[in-house]
Order: sequence, then C-alpha cells, then structure tokens
Amino acid sequence: MTIRIYVRASTKDQDAERALNDLIQFSQSYGDQYSTYVENYSGTKLERPALNQLLTEAHKGDILLVESVDRLSRLSQDDFAILKDKIKAKGLRLIVADLPTTHTTNDGMTGEILNVINAMLIDLLATMAKLDNDKRKERIKQGLARSGYVPTGKKADITKHVRIKDLNTKGLTKEEIAKAVGCGVATVYRVLKG
Repeated sequence: MTIRIYVRASTKDQDAERALNDLIQFSQSYGDQYSTYVENYSGTKLERPALNQLLTEAHKGDILLVESVDRLSRLSQDDFAILKDKIKAKGLRLIVADLPTTHTTNDGMTGEILNVINAMLIDLLATMAKLDNDKRKERIKQGLARSGYVPTGKKADITKHVRIKDLNTKGLTKEEIAKAVGCGVATVYRVLKG
C-alpha cells in the first residue's frame, strides 16, 4: 500500500507545497511508503496533470491523502461525481487530513455508517468549496466593475512573448528587451516570470 499525497494550489504565485511536510508526517501513521503529487492548477478543472498521474499510478488499497476537500476539488457536482468514480474505480481510500472521520476504518455496521457519513461530508465540503470559489469570482467581478475597469478582451501576443524570451537568452537587459520588442518593461518581467 502506498500513501499518495496530493497537494494543489491554484496559481504559480501560491505555494502548493505549503502543507506537504505536514501531510508527509501525517501519513507516517498509515505506513512509510508514500508518493507526492504537487501541482499549481485550478481545482475547478477535472483534468489536472499531477492528479491524473496519481490516478494512473495508484493501485487498489492505496490511500489518497489530501489536506482538505477543497485541495482536491472545486469542481461542479457533475465533474466531482466523475472524479469520485475514478477514485472508487482505482480502489483508493480517501483520507482528508482536516476531516477526522476519514482517518480511521471500522468494520461491520459502524464502518458502513461511517463510510456513508464520510461520503456525505465530502460531498458537502466539495459543494461548499465550489460555491466559495464562485462567490469569490463574483466579488472580484463586482469590485472590478465598481472600480470602472473594463476588460479589453485583448489576447496575449505570443510572437512578442517568444521574442522576449529569445532576447533574454542573449543577455539583453529588461529595458533593452522592452525597447527592442516595443512593449513595457513590466510586460518583459511578466513574460519572463510566467
């Protein structure tokens, strides 16, 4: 049995590995064989590279360990149902570090009741995570609208981005690159950071 530790953050600016050491320590009570899967990817997307890798590599009886349900899912109910089916099909046991009822297994009637309760709690927490995400997006839109911001719909100029990266490899300063490409220095920094 392998403990498959999954950690996620939405953007590259966030630290996806923030909880990793705590989860590794937590996993020791289940065994000493673990694998880690770390990614910066939105929880609203069903198809995520590290999560897909985890599901591909997992075996029946392995543990899927996450810090909280929202690190696993901010999916719609339909997509979350698909993810749950994938987890079940692989025979994984889901343990959520901040949901103590998932930490133990009980046999017999008590175990069956606890499994039903856990399934309900996990569904509820996944729905709350999705709603929280939706509310946050709406508040951002409202704040932008109040500030007078109007989206331009402008798409990134990929050709410029390639040229910026190319000039950067040739040792030019950020200011020289901006002048050569015809953009602002902030754009150069943003392209080279991303």
